[in-house]
Amino acid sequence: MNKPVYTTALEAETAFYDALARSDLDAMMQVWSEDDEVVCIHPDGARLVGLRAVHESWRQLFSGGTRLTVSVSQRVTAGNSLLATHNVIEHVALPGDDRMPPPMIATNIYASGPHGWKMIMHHASPAPEIHHAGMQDGPRIVH
Repeated sequence: MNKPVYTTALEAETAFYDALARSDLDAMMQVWSEDDEVVCIHPDGARLVGLRAVHESWRQLFSGGTRLTVSVSQRVTAGNSLLATHNVIEHVALPGDDRMPPPMIATNIYASGPHGWKMIMHHASPAPEIHHAGMQDGPRIVH
């Protein structure tokens, strides 16, 4: 099986959220760097360090095979040719659930290497209040 090569951090991020929506463990792990210094923090979860721990967490989350409805908005990016940081608002819901899911704030960090862009960190946490002044759609300054 040929591993995909993501030519941009945005391509890797698109693949990450597609794998999440499909509960596809193999696709999810294709997005992650194979370095053992990767970090994943699920909402209200512990800090998981290392590829084995990250893999096991996604395996457990996807074990039911449930497909999800995932939307991402308000992406704020910063980076250079080697490292990219994306901060997004996530809405993850079960299909057919008409309620607006509570938003999550996620920071995804990607590194560029010989095998393209790969995720090295994902940290998601519940958003305190969607109408907070810092979460409006509009120009943002990243410093």
